[in-house]
Amino acid sequence: MSRTNFNELLEAGVHFGHLKRKWNPAMAPYIFMERNGIHIIDLQKTEVKLNEACNALKQIAKSGRKILFVATKKQAKDIVSEKVESTQMPYVTERWPGGMLTNFPTIRRAIKKMSTIDKMETDGTFNNLAKREKLQITRQRAKLEKMLGSISDMTRLPAAMFIVDISKEHIAVREAQRLNIPLFGIVDTNSDPSPIDFPIPANDDASKSISLILDKVTESIKEGLSERKMEKEKEASAKESKKAAKAQNSDAKKTSARKEETPAEEVKTEAKEEIKPAKKSVKKEEVKAEDKKETKE
Repeated sequence: MSRTNFNELLEAGVHFGHLKRKWNPAMAPYIFMERNGIHIIDLQKTEVKLNEACNALKQIAKSGRKILFVATKKQAKDIVSEKVESTQMPYVTERWPGGMLTNFPTIRRAIKKMSTIDKMETDGTFNNLAKREKLQITRQRAKLEKMLGSISDMTRLPAAMFIVDISKEHIAVREAQRLNIPLFGIVDTNSDPSPIDFPIPANDDASKSISLILDKVTESIKEGLSERKMEKEKEASAKESKKAAKAQNSDAKKTSARKEETPAEEVKTEAKEEIKPAKKSVKKEEVKAEDKKETKE
């Protein structure tokens, strides 16, 4: 994993916080100074925290579990959907549906409804419907796709959540806390970092700042996924080699058993050959004895 460069963070404007009057005192440990009424974030702490978060996310991805990304703000939604899609992780960039985690079975039913509509289009039942019904179903499908399309493959609750702007996504944060789901998030100077397990102190308004942090995060997730793939391949090859070794052992046992059988068979045949001449000699002696008896008489 490529470590975060201090200069990269500086160029992306990660250090720019909010106005001093909007600050949250809980962010004091991450604030370096105040300039022109704006708080400046300590980039050395950002660097450390980002690397910690990336390492943790890499391990989650390596274990094969899902990480849910949440970013509904204008500056972040397109960046998140573009970068996260390559990792095949679920994401929410439209309005957060209340109870999405705490009432997950209902969300799963809505996703199933979406798949049944797709099935109707493929098997031909959609064509038999009236024009008005078709229009209603297509509108419903579009609405579901907009809200839940990016989480359609999420069959269970995520192992972790990554949030851009924890103040805006406070409902998602509360739901994750209730279910003890680990939280990762970009935390600006106006937010309270205490609910977040892996806070990344950074500017959550500038698109450059969000883009850079998500680049690092998605890169570490991809590394975790590739390592998982390599481990699976190694396991598969190890299983195949074990099978091959077992097959070789069984073949060797069979051949050794055959070799042990052949000398015993040879002994049997030799014994048979010895018995045959013995039988013949016995018969000859009997014939001679009978001839002697006849001559005496």
